[in-house]
Amino acid sequence: MTRIFDGHNDFLQRVVAAGQGGADLWLKGDGTGHLDLPRMKQGGLAGGFFAIWIPSAAGFSDADAQQKMENPPFHMPLPDQIPAEDALPHAFAQAAALLSLERTGTLGIARKAADLTDLMDQGRIAAIMHMEGIEAIRTPDDLHLWHAAGLRSLGPVWSRPTSFAHGVPFAFPASPDIGTGLTQAGRDMVAECNALGIMLDLSHLNEAGFNDIAALSDAPLVASHSGVHAICESSRNLTDRQLHQIADSKGLVGLNFASSFLRPDGKRLPLERSDVMLRHLDHLLSILGEDGVAFGSDFDGALMPQDIPDASALPTLIDAMRDHGYGNALIAKIACDNWIGVLKRTWKD
Repeated sequence: MTRIFDGHNDFLQRVVAAGQGGADLWLKGDGTGHLDLPRMKQGGLAGGFFAIWIPSAAGFSDADAQQKMENPPFHMPLPDQIPAEDALPHAFAQAAALLSLERTGTLGIARKAADLTDLMDQGRIAAIMHMEGIEAIRTPDDLHLWHAAGLRSLGPVWSRPTSFAHGVPFAFPASPDIGTGLTQAGRDMVAECNALGIMLDLSHLNEAGFNDIAALSDAPLVASHSGVHAICESSRNLTDRQLHQIADSKGLVGLNFASSFLRPDGKRLPLERSDVMLRHLDHLLSILGEDGVAFGSDFDGALMPQDIPDASALPTLIDAMRDHGYGNALIAKIACDNWIGVLKRTWKD
């Protein structure tokens, strides 16, 4: 079975919600969501980025919001910035949840590049502690504390503004060129992440912030879970100009499986045709090359395509790639090896 490493999941929220049953949810599954250990094993998913994410008081679950997102055009306003004191309890709970999974012996948190392959070779899930939207970080000292706890990847925003940067609202059709760039705190954060070897994730960031990080960072540019704007004109997707900048830095894009960022019509409805995912992959490969494309599923955080309802179905995508003409060497790169390569180029072990 093809070994897969994935650029983004939101499973930790489910572990926290399960409370004392979090370990059982991980080890046995409960038939809900997209991830658990049995389904990861079944699908060949050997590792990935486990996101710490702070929920907003107001989300997109109400019927009116769903109706709008299923019938573009739409432009969904986002909540205000979340204060650090409100974000910290959520962030600590999710980090503690990841550490609790590590204590089961079935998963290990990768703190250096060699850990990634070592853990997978041992049959344990190789997990990267990632923070999506850094509301819980206030100062460089906070960043050092989180690095000591295992944090090796962060995105300055989850679309919502932070004290560091601004993101993009969920909108279609729309450009990512919305809002201003990094604050001075954000610029300082880039330098500190580079010094520590923490990967900076450009997904959810607006174009001005993207440009600032591209100018400031000495690391490869990475978007962990994004799509192609030329195919799906979502504000969350990357323009060809951005893709060329990522390619020039020897960076990487993990293809987001979220249906609304794949569908050319932008509707938040399950993607019916797997060939659309292959169109995104073809386009990414044409600009980024064979070493710059990977997966960034957004499992447990987005609406999945019909053919990939959860992690156990990942072999369906691998088969479609093979049928499309991708050779085994290219599939191995996209499925796993490219993530390992860009992290080796980014982390300071």
